[in-house]
Amino acid sequence: MTGRQAHRTATLVFSLLMLAIGVALIVETVSGHRSAGSARLLLGVLFLAAGVGRLYIELRRGRRA
Repeated sequence: MTGRQAHRTATLVFSLLMLAIGVALIVETVSGHRSAGSARLLLGVLFLAAGVGRLYIELRRGRRA
């Protein structure tokens, strides 16, 4: 595995991990089991957006290379 392939794989794994964390935070907040829900909801949305953004950019970059 080359350095570029390792970087691409790591980026994809971390993007999916960020998506999972974001979804988990949103589901936990919406289920109503925690206080300070607005902060957790905001963090969940931000993690979700960051994961989607990284995944989108990496997949677009992969098509060009």
